[in-house]
Amino acid sequence: MEIAPRFIIHETDHWILNHHISSALPGYLMLGSRTHANSLADLPECALAELGGLLAAVQKAIESRLKPKWIYISRFGHVPGYPIHFHFIPVYHWVEELFWKDARYRLLETFATAENAQSLTDGAELTLFIWREFGESPEPPATQGPSINQVIDDLRGSFKQDDESVRFGLLEDIQAWAKRGTVSGDISTS
Repeated sequence: MEIAPRFIIHETDHWILNHHISSALPGYLMLGSRTHANSLADLPECALAELGGLLAAVQKAIESRLKPKWIYISRFGHVPGYPIHFHFIPVYHWVEELFWKDARYRLLETFATAENAQSLTDGAELTLFIWREFGESPEPPATQGPSINQVIDDLRGSFKQDDESVRFGLLEDIQAWAKRGTVSGDISTS
C-alpha cells in the first residue's frame, strides 16, 4: 500500500511511521514494515532489532508531545495483504468524554459482568469507539487540540531532533574514543 508523503512522519531502513490515513483522530499513528511480511517471525533480524527502539520512540513522542490519557499500542493483522504494522492510538480525555456521551455505546455495558469488571470501560470499548467514530463515520466528531497536519509537523520535528541528537551523541563518543586511541582515523563533523 502506497502512503501519501504528507502522512509520513519518520522512515528508517526497515520501518515507516505515518499518521493513520483514514482516521480523523489526531495522533493515531501506524508503524509499518517495509518488508512485506505478516509475521514478526518472517522479518529480517535487522528489522526486528530496529523495532523495539522505534516502538519506544513513538510512544515517547506521543506521550510527551500530545499528552493523551492513555496510548494503546496494538497489532491486529485482521485484513490480509498488508505488511505487519502496529497501531498507536492516543486516547485523550475528550475522546473518553465523547464515548460516555454517545448513548449507542451504552449497549456495551450489557456485556459486562459486575463481579468481573475492572473499570467502567476498557481499551477494547474505546478502540471500537475510535475506529467507528473517527475512522469509519462519514461525519467524525469534532476534535480538540492540534489538527492532524499540526501533529504530523510536530512529530516530524521531534524525530528529526532525535535523529540529530543521536548522530551528534555518537559522533561525540567516536571522537572521545579516537582521543583515547580506541578508534583510529579522521573523524569529521560534516
